[in-house]
Amino acid sequence: MVNEKFNIQSLEKYTNNSEYSFLSDLLKTSDIKKELLNFEINSNKTIILVSFKKDLSKSGAEKLGAKLYSHIKEKIKSDYLIDTDSMPLKYRDLLGHFLHGIKLKSYTFEKYKSKKDKKKILISVVGKNMPTNKDKIKFKAIEEGAFFARDLVSEPGNVLHPDEYAKRINTLKKLGLKINVYDEKKCKKLGMNALLGVGQGSIRGSYLVTMEWNGAKNNSKPLAFVGKGVCFDTGGYSLKPAKFMEDMTYDMAGSATVVGLMKNLALRKAKVNAVGVVGLVENMVSGNAQRPGDIVKSYSGQTIEILNTDAEGRLVLADALTYTEKKYKPRFIIDLATLTGAIIVSLGSEYAGLFSNDDKLSKQLLDSGDKVEEKLWRMPLHKNFDKLINSKNADMQNINYVGGAGSTTAAQFLQRFILNKTPWAHLDIAGMAFSKYGGALNSGGATSYGVRLLNKLIEDYYE
Repeated sequence: MVNEKFNIQSLEKYTNNSEYSFLSDLLKTSDIKKELLNFEINSNKTIILVSFKKDLSKSGAEKLGAKLYSHIKEKIKSDYLIDTDSMPLKYRDLLGHFLHGIKLKSYTFEKYKSKKDKKKILISVVGKNMPTNKDKIKFKAIEEGAFFARDLVSEPGNVLHPDEYAKRINTLKKLGLKINVYDEKKCKKLGMNALLGVGQGSIRGSYLVTMEWNGAKNNSKPLAFVGKGVCFDTGGYSLKPAKFMEDMTYDMAGSATVVGLMKNLALRKAKVNAVGVVGLVENMVSGNAQRPGDIVKSYSGQTIEILNTDAEGRLVLADALTYTEKKYKPRFIIDLATLTGAIIVSLGSEYAGLFSNDDKLSKQLLDSGDKVEEKLWRMPLHKNFDKLINSKNADMQNINYVGGAGSTTAAQFLQRFILNKTPWAHLDIAGMAFSKYGGALNSGGATSYGVRLLNKLIEDYYE
């Protein structure tokens, strides 16, 4: 691993004289502008040279690490050494990101396969130019938070229903998080009828779960993160088409990001006060399920006419947002949700949609997303959209029946539940939470989008 030109002398300890001479000759004719150069020395030995260019960014180093992992996964060999002595000390920071990329790309979910993939890859890192202990702790915490989020999203709906989900969050107490689980009885007493209405058709419980991390030495206001946790979404009586309904196990990805982020903050003992709040429900069809035309009174006191039971995530978030603002009085609130198909029409799987009432918070989020390659695109909010969700029978309706602006009207709906002008941002991650084909830092499936983005936001602006 070198800067610009390959340091051939560093290979002497891994080759005999004839192999070293052979490699020296090959390098004279090889395209050293390539990021990876692969040399099959013999049936038992492969040497891969990785080029760290002068302009390599941290996110570029992560993608390069992921590229190396994809490359070696295709090989028969299973044991590899990464020699850090072949790179200058000034690149040690990039090495941490490079190894982080390898780790993120290596994630698999094989829990329910009777025949596990036996082709395990062991990568040992040797040499003097190792990442600092501080960096090791930081990256390990991010990885464990991201992988926890991916595990949650990957679980099938019959396993990770709201009852089980609440139990798994409760296990994070051992990391120092303060966890409170509000069951149906407690939510009803609080007046969270918007959240409870979504889950009333399920035999499973509905919950609001809060996770508090107090890592700052002072009593500063916490940063608040709110996630939609619809463990399975049939659409209710506004039933979804059968095709691809199986993907609706990931309709709780917003909540998984929040849970993964809170685990990460606890593991790395972040010097910040933060709270994560998730609403956990299952949107099912039954004789007790919510009907189109029902009217519910939210925790905020505002009434909502349910015109479409498949616009359920905003109902869960409505109560969670107002509760978070009222109880914690946070510096800001960021919510994440796989909220609308319309955002996928707009932005595909390249950007998540960002809606916000605060320019400063928006810029911080956009910059953080660019740094970790979890990109955001800011979308509009405007009072003129309000007329599309005003109801004749209640304070508002949960969809815009006129058509158009599906993601914006959903965000406009959520904004009504921020009552005290708290800086707020809504991230619609419907196109980013799950990848059928894999991305730069994941191999397909759950992506844990948002964990690294929000960690970067906290790290750069609030610690």
